[in-house]
Amino acid sequence: MQDPNHLPKTQFEIPINQEAIVLGAGCFWCTEAVFQRLNGVEKVISGYAGGIIPNPTYRQICTGTTGHAEVVAVFYNPQLISLAEILEVFWATHDPTTVNRQGADVGPQYRSSIFYFSEDQADLARKLKLELNQKAVFDSPVVTEITPFSNFYEAEDYHQNYFNENGMQPYCQFVVRPKVDKLKTYFQSKLKN
Repeated sequence: MQDPNHLPKTQFEIPINQEAIVLGAGCFWCTEAVFQRLNGVEKVISGYAGGIIPNPTYRQICTGTTGHAEVVAVFYNPQLISLAEILEVFWATHDPTTVNRQGADVGPQYRSSIFYFSEDQADLARKLKLELNQKAVFDSPVVTEITPFSNFYEAEDYHQNYFNENGMQPYCQFVVRPKVDKLKTYFQSKLKN
C-alpha cells in the first residue's frame, strides 16, 4: 500500500444530493457491471486510483508497477441506497480474501480496495470488514485495503460501460456475467427495475 501523503492528488467532484465511494474489486469491467444495476446508484465510472503515476494509461496499469488499482467510482443517492448496502454488495461479488488477485487476474492492480472520502466512510468500512472476519464469513480473512482517497483517473473511453456494450465477448461471458448473475440472485430487491 502506498503512503497516501506522497501520492499525486486529483480533484473529485460529487454532485449535490449524492455521495461517492471508490472501490477496487479486480477487473473494473466486472465491478462496473455490478454497481450499474443497483437502485440508487446514479453513475459508475471505471478508472485507476491509489497509485504513483499521474494520468496512467491502461497499458501502464497492466505492468503492475504504477501502484494504481483498477477501480470504479460509484456515485449514489443515500436516500435510496446506503453505503453499508453498497459495501455488502462489494464484498459479496468478489473475493476479498486474496491479495493482488481476482481469479485469473493477478497483480496489484486487481487488489481489493476501498478509497474513502470521509472518516465516517472509513469507520463503517473498517467495522464491516471486522465483522466479516469475526463471523468468518469467508474461508480466509478479508484483506481489503481501506485507504483515504488521494487520486482517481478515469479509464479510457473503451473501458466505460464495457459489459453493457460487449456482453457477448468471451471474458464478459465467463468472468463478468457470473458476478452479475450472483448479484441478481442474492440482491434482487436492490436492483433497478
